[in-house]
Amino acid sequence: MVRAPLTPEQIAAGRRLGGVLRECRADRTVADVADRAGISPETLRKIESGRLLTPSFATVVALARSLEVPVEMLADVVVGSPVETG
Repeated sequence: MVRAPLTPEQIAAGRRLGGVLRECRADRTVADVADRAGISPETLRKIESGRLLTPSFATVVALARSLEVPVEMLADVVVGSPVETG
C-alpha cells in the first residue's frame, strides 16, 4: 500500500513534536531516553530531527512516560497549541 504524501500541516506538526521532545530531554542522553521508552536511539534521533515526522501513538506515549511529561502536552504540540516545557 502506498502512503499518501504528508501535508504541510503534518510536516509542521512533526517538526514541532521533535523540537519539544528535544527540549524536554534537556541534558539526558538520547540513549537514556530511548532506552526508557523502549525505542532505539536512532528512532529518537529521527523524531527529534524531523526525519520521522509521524511516530506511532505508542511511541509518543512511551516517550511522554520516559520524559515524565503528560501525553496531553505532546498532543497539544501536534495540534499547534502553545506549550510551556518549563
